[in-house]
Amino acid sequence: MEARLLRLLKHRLWDEGDAQRALPEPVLERLRQRVAASETRHSGEIRICVEASLPLSYLWRQASARERALAMFGKLRVWDTERNNGILIYLLLAERAIELVADRGLNRHVSPAQWQALVQRLGSTLRAGRFEEGLSQALAEVSTLLATHFPLQAGDANPNELPDQPTLV
Repeated sequence: MEARLLRLLKHRLWDEGDAQRALPEPVLERLRQRVAASETRHSGEIRICVEASLPLSYLWRQASARERALAMFGKLRVWDTERNNGILIYLLLAERAIELVADRGLNRHVSPAQWQALVQRLGSTLRAGRFEEGLSQALAEVSTLLATHFPLQAGDANPNELPDQPTLV
């Protein structure tokens, strides 16, 4: 019970203002530019979502950051791409947790162990509070995977199916 109460208190101390302070407008713009540049190399779609804390309904049922990332994957329509190769980079500030949720097209090429190793590499940067660096690193690694498995061929049309701007929740 004590751990549950501590988690609830930790999440109630974080709000959208904290997310804006952790990732101010210039940082969000740099991340947007990095997403746009990445998407010129592959046919995948990348979304970044940063959330200060979990909603109360998630905390009451002791939901994980992963569960929330899966919900945001659907809410932000990352699954709704032509080649099923969208990916969500989700950061939960209250827990300094990162989650990567990839659509089935990309998951056919990347094993769960590879995803887990990538998340573990990113964790130390984010736990240190270096959010821009951690998100940029996640974006670079995800971009490499997408460029490897879904490279653009000369003359390929590559419509931008999802917004490049990171979402703060």
